[in-house]
Amino acid sequence: MTIQWFPGHMTRARRQIEAKLSLIDLAIELLDARLPLSSRNPMIGDILKDKPRLILLNKSDLADPEMTKKWIDYFREEGHVAVETDTPGGRGVKDISVQAKMLLQEKIDRQISKGMNPRAIRALIVGIPNVGKSTLINRLAGKSIAETGDRPGVTKGQQWIKVGKEMELLDTPGILWPKFEDQNVGMKLAVTGAIKEDVLNVEEVTFFAIKYFAEHYWERLSERYGLGERPSVFDDADEIVRIMEEIGRKRGCLMSGGRVDLEKASILFLRELRAGKMGRFSLEEPF
Repeated sequence: MTIQWFPGHMTRARRQIEAKLSLIDLAIELLDARLPLSSRNPMIGDILKDKPRLILLNKSDLADPEMTKKWIDYFREEGHVAVETDTPGGRGVKDISVQAKMLLQEKIDRQISKGMNPRAIRALIVGIPNVGKSTLINRLAGKSIAETGDRPGVTKGQQWIKVGKEMELLDTPGILWPKFEDQNVGMKLAVTGAIKEDVLNVEEVTFFAIKYFAEHYWERLSERYGLGERPSVFDDADEIVRIMEEIGRKRGCLMSGGRVDLEKASILFLRELRAGKMGRFSLEEPF
């Protein structure tokens, strides 16, 4: 299965960002802490050019905490400021304005030296679909301003939002890129819900997810679905399908004749995975 999803509004969003770039002091780039590289749009660097950037590893409450620490170090070594956040729970959100001021301290100092009162920081919120941009804005603003939803493609246009007297945020729709050079990237995004399911083969996505969990988090998978002993081989497609079928039987996803409804079992598995029923996990680690 080749995964591609680049609706027309994403092309418009890129043009709108580029048109507003001269008004922006810095960009706040949200990444999914479970897959920071795969959720990092490779086009963003070209779009933002030399604008200061604050990276938020969002949904950190769902990610493997030890792996998230490694990613924080990775981005620091790249020269970026990175903060782990959990926007629904509020963790790390207070650090955002502090880190933004630090990134812009030289500019603020110049304004003060000229006798100017520093104006509110204008920040652009960018990230792929369903990474938590609107939830972050609502948390910073202290009220529901931006529409949210646990599905990609909720935000369709830009809007300026005031956050007290210190910041003004420009919300933008989530932007994917036209082509995934590595289809594993598309699979990881599909597993976490960044791509609409109506353009996916959920059985193939679940196959990918179960194979990864069998290799890296077998105890969790086995405990959740009562799968017993760890398989000796994980690159055997028949073995992964057998695990899928066993999960389907455990959850009652059966058709006539006792056959397992793999599509129904796949949808159920992905739903439980995204809801945190399998615990905290990460789908990639720094190189």
